[in-house]
Amino acid sequence: MKILALADEESKYLWDYFKPEKLDGIELILSCGDLSADYLSFLATFAKVPILYVHGNHDSGYDKKPPLGCICIEDKIYNHNGVRILGLGGSMRYSTGEHQYTEREMTKRVKKLRAKLFFSKGFDILLTHSPSFGFGDGKDLPHMGFKVFNTLIDKYKPDYFIHGHTHLNYGTEYKRLSEIGQTQVINAFERYTFSTDKKTASR
Repeated sequence: MKILALADEESKYLWDYFKPEKLDGIELILSCGDLSADYLSFLATFAKVPILYVHGNHDSGYDKKPPLGCICIEDKIYNHNGVRILGLGGSMRYSTGEHQYTEREMTKRVKKLRAKLFFSKGFDILLTHSPSFGFGDGKDLPHMGFKVFNTLIDKYKPDYFIHGHTHLNYGTEYKRLSEIGQTQVINAFERYTFSTDKKTASR
């Protein structure tokens, strides 16, 4: 399955210079948050595949104007052609803004998913906004990752963990690809395309 992952910054390649054929072969689109609702709605008018999203810490506007034609999978496990995607958006709480959580609050969200995780027999892709603690996150509180994501990955061993939040243009310490055990970690900043069949990826 060929998947297009998006996060944090609208891609000029897919918006300003868009051509419908640029979505040829794409079978699923995943948004890690902090993207304009208009941008996702625009892609939804041309994409013939589901666009799944979680919230970033700057997506409070979605409450009044959600991205049309897209599917929010916050606290859900979405099955697309046999691929199970677990969605957990938001960042570490650093202010009173929406879609921010303490470690304890995020852990509570995960605990509420026990039944869904049991009946779905785990998941194949973890889709979040924030990275996990110690893997692609920042040392400052706003960009610190969640430890409970590590726990989820250790227990269920998904094939992929896809996140945003730590922009690749922040510095060379942030990597596009990394690994946590056998799980491929992808920082979806702007855009990234990968195949779940061959575990290959491209810009």
